[in-house]
Amino acid sequence: MPKQKINKLLIGTNNKGKLREIKNLLPKNIKIYSISKFNLKSPVENGKTFKENSLIKSRYFSKKTGLTCLADDSGLEIDFLGKSPGIYSARWGGKYGDFGKAIRRVYRELNKKDRNWKNKKIKARFICSLSISYLDKKIACVLGKVEGHISDEPKGKNGFGYDPIFVPLKKRKTFGEMKPYQKYKMDHRYQAFKKLKKFL
Repeated sequence: MPKQKINKLLIGTNNKGKLREIKNLLPKNIKIYSISKFNLKSPVENGKTFKENSLIKSRYFSKKTGLTCLADDSGLEIDFLGKSPGIYSARWGGKYGDFGKAIRRVYRELNKKDRNWKNKKIKARFICSLSISYLDKKIACVLGKVEGHISDEPKGKNGFGYDPIFVPLKKRKTFGEMKPYQKYKMDHRYQAFKKLKKFL
């Protein structure tokens, strides 16, 4: 691990939405690199938790490039579905990560479980694990989460992933209906970043 303060950071994601959000949360004095610059594919994520998968990515990309790497693993847990999709959140979108398909599957699974689910408040949470690694060494690994419920139908065109179906606690709008600056101030990634600040 470099002893000096981090001034260069590789963001270990191919997800453009995550990349945009992470860039907005990072201090402006840090020079940011994207893995697209290195033409790298993501490693196999075979961890059993968000933290494990986040560390797999940050170590892998750091070793491939020699840069300190920040990686994110995040997803949606729905209590009524036994905390699914969880770490498989992106995989519910199929090979190409189609979140329209993933959202349709969420509603399909809820309907299978209970056709009257819309009359209940289906508890859910977004979880984000952020890790920073330099080669094989873990510098930091933190977890952030935001509680809420699943909306009756997708609402809003903002954000990405499952944002159109997630209503955070004490709010009426989904993340998909919120302006980016509103979402960034409360979401799971922001909660994780608050814990990560001391390492940057």
